[in-house]
Amino acid sequence: MVASQVCRQCGTASPRPDATICRRCGLPYGAAPRADAALAACPVCYRDTDDDGLLESRAMPGRRHDLQEHIAEHERFPVGDDELLETLRRGDRLQVGRWLAPFDVVRRYLVTGALDGGRRRSLQHDAIVTAMAQLSRWGTSVPVVGDQPEWVEARAALADLMERYHRRRV
Repeated sequence: MVASQVCRQCGTASPRPDATICRRCGLPYGAAPRADAALAACPVCYRDTDDDGLLESRAMPGRRHDLQEHIAEHERFPVGDDELLETLRRGDRLQVGRWLAPFDVVRRYLVTGALDGGRRRSLQHDAIVTAMAQLSRWGTSVPVVGDQPEWVEARAALADLMERYHRRRV
């Protein structure tokens, strides 16, 4: 469901149709965000909203919409196979091959291609995070000097997951 009133600064939908002011930010719904405030980010694709608090539509190029409409649009334009990731989830960690790594860090890497744990970053340097850094820097086909067998295996497992995650769902 797409909300009719959304705060363009924080992306929060109005809890009631008659509400006029965002409880979180104090701005009127639909008003432009403050220039000095942090803007909302999509929890699905991690894109930050533009300075006007809106994002470009993938369904209708040239149209801009609020964060709630953008999130709803991910039903038609998924960033990857999140159902596959859920099958690999072990609590707040993700099992890739024989390794466990933080779920949110690995998902962010798969979606954005950047090794970034986000605002609340606390990277845990295990084999998968090391493999993410190596793949990000050198790709899948470059031999790494001083390579460890564990890292080779972890990179192969992560490369396989990346391919499966980004494969189009039928």
